[in-house]
Amino acid sequence: MRSDGFFAAFGAAPSFVLNAFFALYFLASVYVYISLVRQIGARTSVSAGEPTKTFGLPEAILAGALILFLLLSISASASRPSVELSARNLLVNLLFTMFVVLFIMTFLQLRGFDLSSLAGFFKIGFVRALSTGTILLLAAYPLILLANTITQRLFGSDSSKQNIVEVFSGSHTIEQRIMIIVFAVAIAPVVEEFLFRFFLYGVIKRYLGSFLGIIVNAVLFAAAHTHFPSFVPLFVLGSCFTIAYEWSGSILVAMTMHSLFNSVTLIALAFPELLSQ
Repeated sequence: MRSDGFFAAFGAAPSFVLNAFFALYFLASVYVYISLVRQIGARTSVSAGEPTKTFGLPEAILAGALILFLLLSISASASRPSVELSARNLLVNLLFTMFVVLFIMTFLQLRGFDLSSLAGFFKIGFVRALSTGTILLLAAYPLILLANTITQRLFGSDSSKQNIVEVFSGSHTIEQRIMIIVFAVAIAPVVEEFLFRFFLYGVIKRYLGSFLGIIVNAVLFAAAHTHFPSFVPLFVLGSCFTIAYEWSGSILVAMTMHSLFNSVTLIALAFPELLSQ
């Protein structure tokens, strides 16, 4: 009886340690992002009177047109939920999105904006952007996983899989998987962060401020993926990306976080035994 009680207590100890670790991990994540938001607020109030070239009415009109297009796309996807995303559709969407990015870049350059300076491409080095993005993504994961757990409890265990995840899981050729990996790891983070964090957030922040800008931008980011069960986790993810960009002043940090997040997701899909362990 005594030995059984000893081994039962010994087996329960690791579970208690793990639960305590994850609880501390979650609290640390909350603390990190609350601290970043407070620093952003303090920095905004100090630099409110500094004259800087910001987005104006022409950029607001262009952003409004882009948001309207996103809403129409979301409405069309909601009315045709049976349409599945294929590798060909993925390529078409990619080419169209890149065209939109190039159009916005050309428009801003003609308007006299220095994109490199405005987006903070050279504000910090690549190594620092990579390390900062990695740390902030690790801090974001408990928040994202909590949102995902709540979503799965409400909509089912498999309902949070986005279309691109299902395409990757259902792809049968190495060529398709390579194309999806390149898109998710190298192209989508650059394109989406430019559109949502740099341009749309920059315009929304200009008129609504940083706090509301983060919320509205995260809503647009989550809704643009046109997958309702993933809305809450994507909202949290988009909020973390925007906070990281605003705090660091460099879009490279948000791009790094986005790329690492997609990489981890694809690794978990390609090697499910690692996730089960």
